[in-house]
Amino acid sequence: MKKTSLTLWLLLANLLIAFLGIGLIIPVMPTLMNELHLSGQVVGYMVAFFAIAQLLASPLSGRWVDSIGRKKMIVAGLLMFSFSELLFAIGQSLTVLFASRIVGGVSAAFIMPAVTAFIADITTNETRAKALGYMSAAISTGFILGPGIGGFLAGLGTRVPFFFAAGLALFAAIFSLVMLREPERQYEESGNQKKPGFTRIFAPIYFIVFLLIFVLSFGLASFESIFSLFVDHKFGFTPGDIAIIITGSGIVGAVAQVVLFDRLAKKMGEKMLIFWCLVFSAVLVAAMTVVTHYAAILAVTIVVFVGFDLIRPAATSYLSKIAGNEQGFVGGMNSMFTSIGNVFGPILGGMLFDIDLDYPFYFATIVLIGGAVLAFVWTRRKDATNDPVHQPL
Repeated sequence: MKKTSLTLWLLLANLLIAFLGIGLIIPVMPTLMNELHLSGQVVGYMVAFFAIAQLLASPLSGRWVDSIGRKKMIVAGLLMFSFSELLFAIGQSLTVLFASRIVGGVSAAFIMPAVTAFIADITTNETRAKALGYMSAAISTGFILGPGIGGFLAGLGTRVPFFFAAGLALFAAIFSLVMLREPERQYEESGNQKKPGFTRIFAPIYFIVFLLIFVLSFGLASFESIFSLFVDHKFGFTPGDIAIIITGSGIVGAVAQVVLFDRLAKKMGEKMLIFWCLVFSAVLVAAMTVVTHYAAILAVTIVVFVGFDLIRPAATSYLSKIAGNEQGFVGGMNSMFTSIGNVFGPILGGMLFDIDLDYPFYFATIVLIGGAVLAFVWTRRKDATNDPVHQPL
């Protein structure tokens, strides 16, 4: 038991390091943007290339996790992540910076499925949910700590955060190579079941939820990727200021997931929770264009992040209830629609930012309002768990 626990915490530490490194870029990007004379559109493309690389590499890495092994994929992913951060630290040209983001996206595609499969192998049905909950917490904590550490280290130099992340990932790779042992696999096979086809996406019970997941990821990716540039250009915020706002918002959002989500989901139901979160998020994203004081910006950003952080588990929870024997299918589609939003949100946000600082937030507001209307229509429908359309394939 102690050995399993130690292995689990080592895996969680690897995830924390990886997502911490991803978050480091947020408060530093405005300064780097000014140093290299980058446009908002280029920054948007840079963020999107990471998501594209992860999206394209994930199907292959998922198969390699089973054929090559979990440990090898984790170590390879951490080494690639270290290399990507080193490239970003020394890069002086767009070619090198884009190459760094592509390698980083592939490294994330290597690490995530390998860690998830590893955790499934070392846990039982009774302990797996708790372990996967810890995994989600490690990811969230990495995103929370990343901007904070990045803002602090940026005071020592713009590239220091990336050298730090590269060294940390290299240490994790070496430590994992020495300490981890390939687990005995214990997942269940279901080869006799017919796999759902791609057109199953358009099944009425799924399609609206997938669209809402896209709206969420599109809005969040656009908001996060442009936020630091927005407050830098409009208010002259320093990397430290940006780090405080994003880190504080992330902490409150994570606490809200733990403290509020279960209670609200039970009281309102997932459908109504998603609807009201989209409504409040739309109003507050629009409010970002009119607030001027630091405290107001902090308050608005915190509430926006809380709204986003409650929508995602609500949608995932609802999908898990209606999926039946299609859990793997809906999980994959959840990831796909999230990745699509992560790709196009930063690109469009960057393009609009170059036209006018407020345009990305106006557009995100329109998208979120559209999502709220869609969610309202969805709440009027009979619950999908009782929908006669939902028949196992």
